[in-house]
Amino acid sequence: MRARPLFAEFLGTAILVFIAVGVATLSFGFKFTGLSVAAGVVATALSFGFVLAALVYAIGPISGCHVNPAVTIGFWVSGKLTTLEAVAYWVVQVAGGIAGAALLYGVFNLSGRYRHRFGLGTNGYGVHSLIRINASGAFLVEVVITFLFVFVILATTRHARNAAVAGVAIGITLTLVHLFAIPIDGTSVNPARSIGPALIIGGDAVRQLWVFILAPLAGGAIAALVYRFLYPEGEEEASIEPAPELAEE
Repeated sequence: MRARPLFAEFLGTAILVFIAVGVATLSFGFKFTGLSVAAGVVATALSFGFVLAALVYAIGPISGCHVNPAVTIGFWVSGKLTTLEAVAYWVVQVAGGIAGAALLYGVFNLSGRYRHRFGLGTNGYGVHSLIRINASGAFLVEVVITFLFVFVILATTRHARNAAVAGVAIGITLTLVHLFAIPIDGTSVNPARSIGPALIIGGDAVRQLWVFILAPLAGGAIAALVYRFLYPEGEEEASIEPAPELAEE
């Protein structure tokens, strides 16, 4: 495995966590959006979407810009990555998530206003959920939203000619799933994004981490299976034109 793609995945994941989780902490920890939960949700959702869209164009040509173990498992199950490549990506993505969270925590600690209770954009259920969802509900939500996110990535990156618009579609999708799930469990969709902040904060964030590792991975794998069914290997790309047999009816 070449070093350039691995470093790109490490760097991209670290940047995603540092910027987007940083906005989440400023919004919900420091209360920079005031008492408006909706404003914090929108600001955080847009930050995740915008950062990922930028990264798709910046490092996509180098590594594919997975920056997410759930995306990598989708590419692995769909046959686009070998097992060795997938494992290598997972390792550097988790390392990048931890590095980004550690750097962010260090920056915030330079502020006299930061308190540990502000958290670091960690995910959670029960008392850590704005709607008090339980573990089963959070698991189901993460499977569904990760399925949607990874399926869109697999579909929009199917052909190189889609490269110009893929970043926009992917960024919009990540924004949408965050708009929906932030009030539910903080939105993971990305085990590396969840692992980094949880390890820094500790406590319930670590105890509940299993949901935000297993559920996104399951969602990514399911997305790959559906993708392989809808886009069989070697088949002509679907179009908006009706199939011949339907057109004759």
